[in-house]
Amino acid sequence: MASRIDSDRRAHQKLSEHLSRHGLKQTRQREAILDAFLAVKGHVTSEELYDAVRVQNPAVGAATVYRAIKLFCEAGLARAHHFRDGVTLYEREGHHHDHLICQGCGAIVEFEREAIEEEQLKVAAQHGYVLKQHRHILYGLCPRCQKKG
Repeated sequence: MASRIDSDRRAHQKLSEHLSRHGLKQTRQREAILDAFLAVKGHVTSEELYDAVRVQNPAVGAATVYRAIKLFCEAGLARAHHFRDGVTLYEREGHHHDHLICQGCGAIVEFEREAIEEEQLKVAAQHGYVLKQHRHILYGLCPRCQKKG
């Protein structure tokens, strides 16, 4: 539990430093939105985050949540993904992982495979590249959607 609390504390500190560097104000609304974002497990749309924020802070507007999540991405706290249908999903920035996406129901599975990471480095080196980042997304049908036919 202490690691989650420490991680959340570091996220708040990182946001504070980012705001300070860019001459932006620290507001209670941004703090509340960050708290709601940090409580989310997995991926979330800005609309879902807005709904979560409104439970505790009904006065916060949708535009405020949308601007805040963009700010979290700029600060390195969140990462935006565009997996399907033009819907942007956000997740907490942190450890690297890849994704399996079901094209039937939209289910998302996060996974890690060292062999894939090693092979990507080999391919990059063969072509004279030094990898800085990558996204590995596999699309298919989950077992439930396969059964539907």
